[in-house]
Amino acid sequence: MNNVLETLYNVVLDRKANPQEGSYTCYLFDKGLDKILKKIGEECSETIIAAKNSDKSETVYEISDLIYHLMVMMVNEGIELNDVMAELDSRAQKIGNLKQMRVTDKNT
Repeated sequence: MNNVLETLYNVVLDRKANPQEGSYTCYLFDKGLDKILKKIGEECSETIIAAKNSDKSETVYEISDLIYHLMVMMVNEGIELNDVMAELDSRAQKIGNLKQMRVTDKNT
């Protein structure tokens, strides 16, 4: 599975380094961070709606769009895929460790 993410990330990196006419990825880079973030917000909302509608195939489609746009943002912002994978790996090491809930005294 990591291989697919690596391949996608490398394609996005290549589009940034070697712009190609007609490339949607290049279009996003040309428009800048605001456009990229707008697309992430749109794809996030579409993912939520698809999940709320219990439409598995549409949810998978929208998750894929969201991941793609996140990759574009990562490349634009100089965030390495390896850094994200390392963070996820670190979190996986914590699976099973329960966090203690803080008790708040609402009388103070």
